[in-house]
Amino acid sequence: MDFDTDIAIIGGGLNGTTLALALAQAGQRVSLIDAQRATVWEDPEFDGRSYALALTSTRLLEAVGVWADVVQNAQPMLEIKVTDGRAGEGPSPMFMHFDHAEIEEGPMGFMIEDRYLRQALQAAVSTTKAATLLDGETVVSQDTDVSGISLTLDSGKTLRARLAIGADGRNTGTGERAGIKRIGWSYGQTALVCAIEHGLPHDGVAHQFFMPPGPLAILPLTGNRSSIVWSETDVNAKAIHALSDDAYLDVLRPRFGSFLGEVALAGKRYCYPLGLSLAHEMVAPRVALVGDAAHGVHPIAGQGLNAGLRDIAALAEVIADAARRGEDIGSDAALARYQEWRRFDNTTLALATDSFNRLFSNDNPLVRMARDIGMAAVNALPGLRRGFIREAAGLTGDLPRLMQGRPL
Repeated sequence: MDFDTDIAIIGGGLNGTTLALALAQAGQRVSLIDAQRATVWEDPEFDGRSYALALTSTRLLEAVGVWADVVQNAQPMLEIKVTDGRAGEGPSPMFMHFDHAEIEEGPMGFMIEDRYLRQALQAAVSTTKAATLLDGETVVSQDTDVSGISLTLDSGKTLRARLAIGADGRNTGTGERAGIKRIGWSYGQTALVCAIEHGLPHDGVAHQFFMPPGPLAILPLTGNRSSIVWSETDVNAKAIHALSDDAYLDVLRPRFGSFLGEVALAGKRYCYPLGLSLAHEMVAPRVALVGDAAHGVHPIAGQGLNAGLRDIAALAEVIADAARRGEDIGSDAALARYQEWRRFDNTTLALATDSFNRLFSNDNPLVRMARDIGMAAVNALPGLRRGFIREAAGLTGDLPRLMQGRPL
């Protein structure tokens, strides 16, 4: 039977474009279907959005050929400081401090602005012969049979592929049409996201400050700038987001403190409702899910994108190995190997972030004392501390080859 493409990827965001590049390099013909027009990503202005990339995620980006294009705009994360406290009162004296010097591989990760990473990925896809971008297109139906999957787009075009991959976010139409159920709940929290300029250098240090309404992450960007991910109750966040820029900063300053000097906004402000969303299965006949389409987690550990990139590296390896053996790349057996590899880790991450958020977004004095003692204990034990550092860098677990710096 004729196929228009080997693999159809639905969703042209960071996960979808990275996966398209990895699969094209593995010899697959890829069609990337994106509801957005490609011109949307051409704006060079900084809009305040940025990402924390674990060290192993940068290895994947290097393998697909884009890291060299963005590394000059990436800020290494050299230390992470985790503290507990209340707004205006300062942090608890008991804390966790992770330093990249305790591992041999280098920085734990890098902060990169959305505009640089997205444009580099889009540019790479546009120049990759084995990858075809179908922008401004939406999948309206999919039909699976024993040999492949047929997708119908809103333009009326149909696409026949061996495998369809959903990289279309938490509200994945790909997973829904495949009959994959989800479990999840709201945390009653909203993340307020922005970037700030500050008077003093951050020295590559990332901060996570736990407060009763939710955590405040201060993540270093290039120059004297930092990315802010600030979790508040839904009611508080709605009121704060509606404030003027000056009033918004007035609310942020007591939480932020003065350790980086005077602060000012750099870019737009955003807010996102927070919750857990976990697919019951990561695969269905001729369908696989990656990233938020498979698992949407709380940003408390900054691992959402990194978990999606690990999905991509694992799935690309499974497909490359299956093709090398002459297997059907969209077969149940091949997809089962992907699910077996990634499902436990993703479920564990979802439960860990859920538990951490419930533990730290809590003002009970006994709970506060217990978690402060726990952080101090971790900080006092070099072996345990080193384990946390390696986890933050993405160096633990069964790493796909692309995340080890090895080719497919």
